[in-house]
Amino acid sequence: MQYDAIVVGGSFAGISAATYIARARRNVLVIDAGKPRNRFADASHGFFGHDGNAPAAMIANARAQLLSYPNVTFVAGEAVGAARDPDGFEISLDSGQSAHATRIVLATGVVDELPDFPGLRERWGKTVIHCPYCHGFEFNGAPLGVLATSPMSLHQAELVPDWGPVTFFINEVIDLDDTARAQLARRHVIVESGKVAGLEGAAPDLTGVRLENGRVVPVAALFVGAPIRMASPLAHQLGCAFDDTPMGSVIRTGPDKQTTIPGVYAAGDAARVPHSVAWAVADGVTAGVSLHRASVMQAAAA
Repeated sequence: MQYDAIVVGGSFAGISAATYIARARRNVLVIDAGKPRNRFADASHGFFGHDGNAPAAMIANARAQLLSYPNVTFVAGEAVGAARDPDGFEISLDSGQSAHATRIVLATGVVDELPDFPGLRERWGKTVIHCPYCHGFEFNGAPLGVLATSPMSLHQAELVPDWGPVTFFINEVIDLDDTARAQLARRHVIVESGKVAGLEGAAPDLTGVRLENGRVVPVAALFVGAPIRMASPLAHQLGCAFDDTPMGSVIRTGPDKQTTIPGVYAAGDAARVPHSVAWAVADGVTAGVSLHRASVMQAAAA
């Protein structure tokens, strides 16, 4: 079947795009690998009307609503290939099947490149976290840590004290000049220069950060601004341009969320910084509406 649109990714951005395309009475296929970035978190915060809800439940409910539209097809699987064809684009799945569409939306997300030391991964999304706006309030007033992963960690260390007293573990990753140290001092941030060896507490709880010298610094949550990478090769395969950001590369899009390849749209974490559920949904809506309007304009000009 030749679809009007294929949406690759069935999380917040992808379902939002597909919903608007479906409501425009276009045939849309959603392909989802089932690995949303926030699957490690028990609750999502800050999204209108859903504060504190489980991300998995939010996605499941949205998917059920989307599938109530008869012009929507959903496939559970991983899209592993993308190429242009005479009628638009062909998407290949890991099952060996393929699908064709006039236009596509890449809502493929990103992967967080976490530091590799004991105790971190099993706490990711719970007490080792990225965004203070998404998860900081739940640790309100508790001792907090920020782990340096790049020069951008300095900004995070200056931001997080609004949620609790902060220790900044520079972990031999960045050098702080006198200006940076003065800024941190004004925010009452304690700078810890010792090398981090691991985390303490019964995971997923966190009681402290253990340094190589054996000393343990008490913290209830550790903020880690991990670098990101694309979760899917499709944008590269199609020749989309990328923009470099302090956190990693993202797919370049215009205000309508179209990439540098006509007919290819991108939405969500793979195509923007900063990231949140609310921004992903807004991106998806923009991509879905823009895709439909482009199809109308093309038909009108034919």
